[in-house]
Amino acid sequence: MNLARVSSNGQITVPVEVRRQLELVPGDKVLFAENADGDIVLTKAPTGALPRAQAAFAGVAASLGLTGDDDVQRLVDEVRYGAARS
Repeated sequence: MNLARVSSNGQITVPVEVRRQLELVPGDKVLFAENADGDIVLTKAPTGALPRAQAAFAGVAASLGLTGDDDVQRLVDEVRYGAARS
């Protein structure tokens, strides 16, 4: 088990053991995702994954009438919590 302290700026230092296990190097991006149990999991973001996802969804926001972050968050909440209520 490894612990990290959150600074007053919201920053953390990833422990060296975790960096080694994830093969993280300076400049890498990490992804914080919630798993099925509600735990937040840290993983190394695959190189190029974000640009590929952005390209795949190009134009979708406009077609759904999403104009900002708040609209996107409302849609995410609707999908996430609406499905849980069914």
